[in-house]
Amino acid sequence: MSTDPRAALVVFSGGQDSTACLAWALERYARVETIGFDYGQRHRIELDGREPIRQALAQLRPEWAAKLGPDHLLDLKLLGQISDTALTESRAIEMQANGLPNTFVPGRNLLFLNFAASVAYRRGLSVLVGGMCETDYSGYPDCRDNTLKALQVAMSLGLDTPMTVETPLMWLTKAQTWALTDDIGGNALNELIIEHTHTCYLGDRQQRHPWGYGCGQCPACQLRAEGYFQWKSDNLPSR
Repeated sequence: MSTDPRAALVVFSGGQDSTACLAWALERYARVETIGFDYGQRHRIELDGREPIRQALAQLRPEWAAKLGPDHLLDLKLLGQISDTALTESRAIEMQANGLPNTFVPGRNLLFLNFAASVAYRRGLSVLVGGMCETDYSGYPDCRDNTLKALQVAMSLGLDTPMTVETPLMWLTKAQTWALTDDIGGNALNELIIEHTHTCYLGDRQQRHPWGYGCGQCPACQLRAEGYFQWKSDNLPSR
């Protein structure tokens, strides 16, 4: 695969999807930086894994190490202060009357990408990469392809410079995400994802399962586990 000469900024939480996106970007772009957000999330422990994951990816392939640039961590705790959700408060995870789970943090991805675009502009980066997905996404409206395409247009106009939003997982199931990382980095990359990434909404790092650490009960754990076992069972090819 030829290297895209552009430079990318990956929205990197320390979870499975954002790690898959980081590996995907390292395969494609000439330079890759990462950005994360501390917004008062209950599973803030995911942020602790970000630098170990970056280091492990760099060790996995020398060419990735050469491409991987600085990390940026922004304090967005104000978002947690104005949110009334199960991701920012200790409350049971349940469905709401509007059909969305109470893990939905309104405007989260819109804010993330706008802040990411500001950093990218300053750093000379023209591609934003995020793990938003419309296949296994709990119905979050700010994960929809149309939402992100509209945001791409608005950011490019507002910055008066092209800003591309790439979402490599948009149409993949979780099983296909496991297949994608297997295709990119083989067993070594998937073992890295199992050991170091965090998905559990409750921040549980005590219980280790075949698919990684987590409570095993929350929607994020269930989705990750189901995808892992489906991938293992079907040996799905990546797209």
